[in-house]
Amino acid sequence: MSAVETRDGVDNLRVLDEALKRRTIAVISHPDAGKSTLTEALLLHAHAIGEAGATHGKAGRRATVSDWMTMEKERGISISSAAIQFTHRDTIINLVDTPGHADFSEDTYRVLAAVDAAIMLVDAAKGLEAQTMKLFEVCKRRGIPLITMINKWDRPGGDALALMDEIEKRTGLFPTPLTWPVGESGDFRGLVDCDSGQFVRFHRTAGGATIASEETVPAEDATAIAGPAWQTAVEETGLLREEGHRHDESLFLSAASTPVLFGAAALNIGVRQLLDTLVDLAPSAEARADTSGVRRAVNSAFSGFVFKVQSGMDSNHRDRVAFVRVCSGVFERGMTVTHEPSGRPFATKYAQQMFGKDRETVDTAWPGDIVGLINASALRPGDTLFMGGPVVYPPMPRFQPEHFRAARSTDSSKHKQFRKGIEQLDHEGVIQVLHSDRRGDQTPILAAVGPMQFEVATERMANEYRAPIAFDALPYTVACLIDAETAKVLAKHSSTEVTMASDGRLIALFANEWKLRTLRREHPELTLDSISAE
Repeated sequence: MSAVETRDGVDNLRVLDEALKRRTIAVISHPDAGKSTLTEALLLHAHAIGEAGATHGKAGRRATVSDWMTMEKERGISISSAAIQFTHRDTIINLVDTPGHADFSEDTYRVLAAVDAAIMLVDAAKGLEAQTMKLFEVCKRRGIPLITMINKWDRPGGDALALMDEIEKRTGLFPTPLTWPVGESGDFRGLVDCDSGQFVRFHRTAGGATIASEETVPAEDATAIAGPAWQTAVEETGLLREEGHRHDESLFLSAASTPVLFGAAALNIGVRQLLDTLVDLAPSAEARADTSGVRRAVNSAFSGFVFKVQSGMDSNHRDRVAFVRVCSGVFERGMTVTHEPSGRPFATKYAQQMFGKDRETVDTAWPGDIVGLINASALRPGDTLFMGGPVVYPPMPRFQPEHFRAARSTDSSKHKQFRKGIEQLDHEGVIQVLHSDRRGDQTPILAAVGPMQFEVATERMANEYRAPIAFDALPYTVACLIDAETAKVLAKHSSTEVTMASDGRLIALFANEWKLRTLRREHPELTLDSISAE
């Protein structure tokens, strides 16, 4: 009997033990807050890489591990998801990197469905920016505990106490600093360890490509080194303690408070403290609720769900990877599971774990781990896989598209490649592919949350499928779900276009919200439903 099927105490304890070792996290931030840089710094401090890369090709610095697409390297932004596993203090951390650009919010929201905690990365100079707040609201709705990292303290920025006030007022989370900066932003002398009261002093390295060494200085000796900056830091931490800003694990796990740390990811300062916080405070893999609200124990039979599908990661094989979050039981390569949407058996012969773009075969995975299933053409984001008792995990969110383009091939000899590439983009589920009788199958409509999605689609179609495309702008900004009867009525309206998604949903496109509101007012009997984000 396999490890998946065995239900004796020894195997139960092994699954529970492995689950307790896992921390599955994501980083949420506004673009340019330093998310990719922080990812590199975490890998460096965990000794998963020997040298930290840079997002903008700085001299002597290699490219980052997580940003592997050509556009990511050229622009210094994250526009895809990458799953990276590494170890720190015998704890296995699954870091699911997320797109930082607002145009890829839908991808980021889906990643957040697969994690147990998140790091909220804040630029010291800019505070809580728009995209950070948008992603915070998703974490809040899902009850995801947040650890806050104030980044870029080596550059001129805001006031530390003012940032604490901003976090509390705008998020409602009670900030509980674990470290505190010595020196104002732009004059970073080191950190106060708020638990011990000691001074942590750092020694920078050239370009921040390697770990900044640190030494712990007793509080009584810190004044001689840091002068008035140390006294200010002591006074500020004392004030925070008096006001009750102390870490409470129950409040943190219930998403009512947020531990706060300060650092400079580009210089690898404060990163080791963040890693220790992930190990000591972040929740391990626990029972997850299905669509009925019932939690499936981590030591139940295997179950997991697909939260991301990505092609083009291996330019030599043109394969596609379905990223699966293991929720319960043991995953064993080669096992046959049930694909819940179809009810059919699914063989997991080709299973790998990712390290950015690099990959290696995985034979066993445990609750909290991320497994990449290769060439799994039947899998879509949101699909549940299971063994034993059936389970259905909540579906992935679908966003309201606001940008629409008609796609056409610029090379008539590449029709097969064009169709294959468009189908693949549709399977990945981030950009929606719609078909209209008005245009025919040769000119599908692509619908996206943000316009940069079309740039990515153009590059991927040309490079991955050798099928260059061009786009024609369409006069639509609003889409809604309709039924067959409504479609008949709207077919008579020249300013509205009726389309069909690959899953059979009927979607109507409108020029603006005013036209949609007018139609709802004049025809209340019609079905005109929003495409919900949750």
